[in-house]
Amino acid sequence: MGEQDLVARDRLPREAAVRRLMALDGEGRLSTEDVRLAAEGLAVSERTVWRWIGRARVTDDFDEAAREHFTVTDLVRERLAFWRGNISAVHRELVEEAERAGTEAVSRQTLQRAVERDILRGDRAGLRHGEHARRAHDVFLQRPRTHRNGAWESDHVEAPVEVDVEGRLVKPWVTWFVDVGTNAVCGTAVTPGAPSRESILAALRAAIALEAPYGPPGGLPERVRIDRGKDFLSEAVRSVLAGFAVRVVPLPPYTPHLKGTVETVNGAAGQMFFAGLPRYTGAQTLANGRSIDPDAPALTFEAFVAQLLGWVSWWNAEHQMPVLEGRTPLQAWLDDPTPLNTVPAGDLRLLTLEDDGRTRKITTKGVSWRASQYVAAWMTGQVGRPVRLRYMPHHEHEVEVFDANTGEHLGAANLADKASSEQIGELRRSREARRRQLKADLRAAEKARRIRYAAATTAAPPQPISTVTVAQATAELSNADDQQLQAVARPLLVPLRPPAPGWVLPRSPYEKTNRAVDEGIDGGQDQ
Repeated sequence: MGEQDLVARDRLPREAAVRRLMALDGEGRLSTEDVRLAAEGLAVSERTVWRWIGRARVTDDFDEAAREHFTVTDLVRERLAFWRGNISAVHRELVEEAERAGTEAVSRQTLQRAVERDILRGDRAGLRHGEHARRAHDVFLQRPRTHRNGAWESDHVEAPVEVDVEGRLVKPWVTWFVDVGTNAVCGTAVTPGAPSRESILAALRAAIALEAPYGPPGGLPERVRIDRGKDFLSEAVRSVLAGFAVRVVPLPPYTPHLKGTVETVNGAAGQMFFAGLPRYTGAQTLANGRSIDPDAPALTFEAFVAQLLGWVSWWNAEHQMPVLEGRTPLQAWLDDPTPLNTVPAGDLRLLTLEDDGRTRKITTKGVSWRASQYVAAWMTGQVGRPVRLRYMPHHEHEVEVFDANTGEHLGAANLADKASSEQIGELRRSREARRRQLKADLRAAEKARRIRYAAATTAAPPQPISTVTVAQATAELSNADDQQLQAVARPLLVPLRPPAPGWVLPRSPYEKTNRAVDEGIDGGQDQ
């Protein structure tokens, strides 16, 4: 606690005591005994109390420190923001301005006290580091705890761990739905790359299902709070949740505190799970910033998913939380008597698929979708039947087929000419080789384009030091001139003049055909 905090703490009882003594003085009943008692209560000398009384008799002001003092103006706040909260830099400007005006500037300590007195601690942090730093000093309300499945919160979080995905090191993304009333993780999905609406639908299916290996917990929520990511706001996710009569609550952007339950799970996973895995990107580093063990073996994607799901099971079934009165999230969920709304497993799988939105027909080649054919054994004898397709986003190897008139589920259809795993691997390696070659070409081009300049110790125009031969410059300039001429060329700007008389021009095939037809007709008439 600083000196100003002590002064602020002692000011209120001091003012109250002086106010009472002044009331006694006004009634003519103030005595030395009254002053002595007040001095003992305030832990000051009697002389100090008499000085306060004397000042109050003259100025009617009970505050000893009440006098003119420097205050922070809008201009000072602006300069504080300009100098990223550096008070010393602002003080130097005030000194320079005072010297130009021929006045005396306030001391740096006075400016420091004024800033601490007139600008809130959170605002000072915001002037230094921005909005996130300011929010760290805000007080946030807690939502009242609701019953199970009263509200869920969902979010994506990038795992700070490198895992092995077919020979490549990637950081997977985790998508989960968390019950606000019990802190239980209801559904989890892991994606080796960037998440999408497919990740959300997969996690939602796992969250709603009550059968093993997914639930409990599970069931349908009353509402789901999400951020404004385009995948969460996609038509596919909205239509699926609307089909379950679940209200979607998009939160304002950049307000993680409004979905604190899932953010708590994100933070707990980072500290309690991810930090203990190999190739954790937040691990300690050497003095040069490099990893202590850069060659540490990475977990395979399958092993990572298995361990993550194991941690989710531990969180739900074994982690006792004070906010739940020492119970685990699963215990709190099971103890809640709120009735559950469930969906049959078959309906759940079909309803969490995205609708194609078009009516198609089964042909002799199957069903056409996205320039590919999908076939199944049950299609025999069904040629000509109108159907609709539902599919999991990005899962183009299989679609679900429904009757377009009745909505009856006919069955699944698989891609007819699906490439083998060996072909897919070879294609991926070929694409990676082309990507590396393009990267090398672009890097070489940037290196050739870069101009190096000599270091300057005085204010002078930049001096290039890169050397180019005459032949190199001539070749590159001639190539650039050719490209510029081609870009501005307008072949049809000036029409061509007609050919000179007597020139024999080639006939087009169209003219030859018309002439042959005309000659045939004329010949027939002559006969």
